[in-house]
Amino acid sequence: MLTLNQVKKNSKILEFIKQTEKSLKASGYTEHGLDHSTLVAKRARKIAKDISLSEKEQELSAIAGFCHDMASFISRSEHHYFGSLLFHQVFQNDFSPSEISKIMRAISMHDRDEMEFSNPISAVLILADKSDVHRSRVLVKKMNRIKADIHDRVNFATTMSKLLVDKKKKRITLILKIDANFVPVMEYFEIFTKRMVYCRGAAKYLGYQFGLVINNFKLL
Repeated sequence: MLTLNQVKKNSKILEFIKQTEKSLKASGYTEHGLDHSTLVAKRARKIAKDISLSEKEQELSAIAGFCHDMASFISRSEHHYFGSLLFHQVFQNDFSPSEISKIMRAISMHDRDEMEFSNPISAVLILADKSDVHRSRVLVKKMNRIKADIHDRVNFATTMSKLLVDKKKKRITLILKIDANFVPVMEYFEIFTKRMVYCRGAAKYLGYQFGLVINNFKLL
């Protein structure tokens, strides 16, 4: 089994992520490149550790987090499936069948709720990915263009985003600070309600409740 550090040095994976960043930037999406991949990998590892998954599961979660969006340069709508297949193509000889199938399933599930959860790595990846909302992900530099797109507006208005795991209370909470002078908090729900529902399902599978706190107000 490879480690995350070894996966991060693979030239094919790095090129896939590079091409994804270029492709989605050209299409006007928020940042989906190396920064997002690295943050999601780090957050996935921390969640897995905080809920006491094994060291192997922590590593697999981090690897899935790093690679989850890498196929977006092929297709945005089906990137989760293509990403799963690309991962197998690149690493089929470097992981056991069990290990690689868990990573593949996590990648294929992270953007769609078509399947039921069957391993914790998939749930961890969803929480790590869907909680990454922040100003730094906005690639557009012109304020008039930021204000014209609701995804850019909401991300730009989010000045703080962190995910906390309370093992004792069995609660996973996303804490956001949103500049309400820039956008009304309701706009967050306009575009992210489905993601929060997905996070709630992921947390439930792990035996936790999912919470949402925005500007010190508990909303979930």
